[in-house]
Amino acid sequence: MSQPPQPPPQGGPGEQEGFGAPYEPQPGAYGAPVPPQYQPQPQPGPYASPPTAPYGYPQPQPQPQPQPPTVSYGHPGPRPSPSGGRSRGRVAGLVAAVLAGVLVIGAGVWFAVGGDDGTDDKQPLAKESAAPKQPGAGPGPKATRAPGAAEINKGRKEGEAKARWVQRNGVDLPGGGASALGPWVVGDVVAKAMYRTASGYSLDDGSRKWSLRLPSDVCAAPTRPTADGKIVIGLLTDTSTEDSVCDKLQMIDLATGEAGWSATFERAPTQDGLANIVMAISGDVLTIGRVGRTDAYRVSDGKHLWDELPGPCQSYGLAGGAVLLAAVGCRDQPAGESEAGDVIEELRRIDPPTGRTLWTYKPEKGWLIDEVHSVDPPVISLREGGAVEGKWAIAVLNADGTLRSRPIAGDDVPEARCTGMRRNVGANLDTCVGVTADADTLYTATKHRFEDGVLTNDVVAFDMSTGKKKWKVPAPAGQTLMPLRVEGGKALIYLSPPGAKSGTKGVGGGIVALGPDGGAPQQVLRHPASAAVTERTFTDPLVLYTGGRSLLMLTYVSGASDEEETELPTMIAFGD
Repeated sequence: MSQPPQPPPQGGPGEQEGFGAPYEPQPGAYGAPVPPQYQPQPQPGPYASPPTAPYGYPQPQPQPQPQPPTVSYGHPGPRPSPSGGRSRGRVAGLVAAVLAGVLVIGAGVWFAVGGDDGTDDKQPLAKESAAPKQPGAGPGPKATRAPGAAEINKGRKEGEAKARWVQRNGVDLPGGGASALGPWVVGDVVAKAMYRTASGYSLDDGSRKWSLRLPSDVCAAPTRPTADGKIVIGLLTDTSTEDSVCDKLQMIDLATGEAGWSATFERAPTQDGLANIVMAISGDVLTIGRVGRTDAYRVSDGKHLWDELPGPCQSYGLAGGAVLLAAVGCRDQPAGESEAGDVIEELRRIDPPTGRTLWTYKPEKGWLIDEVHSVDPPVISLREGGAVEGKWAIAVLNADGTLRSRPIAGDDVPEARCTGMRRNVGANLDTCVGVTADADTLYTATKHRFEDGVLTNDVVAFDMSTGKKKWKVPAPAGQTLMPLRVEGGKALIYLSPPGAKSGTKGVGGGIVALGPDGGAPQQVLRHPASAAVTERTFTDPLVLYTGGRSLLMLTYVSGASDEEETELPTMIAFGD
């Protein structure tokens, strides 16, 4: 699909009418299409995983079937692509190679090319791309239309929330599709970035409030903005060559769309992995990790604060928010030895303004820090061995970084869903849902299973201090549960709509809650049953719940045909 993007169809605020594609997710928690350029490529280096790190750029292939983007703990299985869980194998391999003084050259990179999906007269800014066209792509049979907000609300029943707006992609993307970063909510604005545009939309009706054209492709961004609604995104140097790197920064005020300061990374004196950066914001500080260097900038004015970690170490993952945590690989060099030894994995709490290490947690030898599910209290997932044969575990830490407990799941294998930039090898560690915690209780989704031909799962709770299982609550028939966060002593959980083949009629998705004592899920926001067809098009969605309203965003936009891709729903909002 390499034709130039077309203007979005005109429609009411927040909705562009046309023909959507009511996908039914393939087996797996949330089946997201995985383009062929993400197929396995073998990677060298001490951290090398079996061939699952999907970052090569081979010749075009037919569009593959969706794959399950899930992460299971205690469950051997292939590590998903960056649209779901992300493989750390190559990132860590690059870190180890640089620490050892060896340059690792990958098979190439893929540049995410997409366009803005605005809803007013500011048209998409995407230009014609040289990306190869997928075989078989182009005009095809007209897809079945996924209902829009007006049509959904005609079928709304008493007690069901209103579908406020549905936004469709509106852009014919080059082959392979494009990643969307965000959403970031600031007041009554929800913002996202894709290709060369960042845009803000009204949470109330979906109308576009601002649009900012960027000088080059977006290549990275923090998961969360500052408390006052500022974000700093990473941009490619340019898009004229395939070896363009992610070395520019642009600050944006998400409330107004105003562009603030910009900067260009200073290159490290040795090998610099500028194509593989990770970003996190804590307070007024942006921290950026990459192979060869770690930098911190003040978000408010762009002042460079510090640029190294203690020791021969490199950060390969970051998680921000109330606390800044960094997954770090350090090359061990015993006293008197001329050559470095093994790479030692660490999780560090970093003081954002100074870069000082406040505490360090070292997992057992052979375990890699994989995801951060909570920074306060610290809850992380660990991986042992390769991406295929490896084992998984959850570790609960005390406030000082010492081990508090290791929950034992038994047959109830926890499962998380993660999102992130597909272009980047590196990825933020704090983009997962499915595992959340407060001071006393850890809530996890379980591995999805088939019952009567449709997917379902459970939520399991563990005591944070002992790791012992407290209770298990099953999802309603034909539906799945995915914990989002803990608020007011209860876990807020996304309840998916029933699968199309479940036979369950008159039921929609929504937001439910479970407290520390379990019991039946409590309804918080009930999505209309008439929205189920549209909601099912959101394969691998990022789900937010704020101010009594829910928002689903598609983090990767792609379709089997130009029409299907252009009219694909990419955001939907519910609430009265």
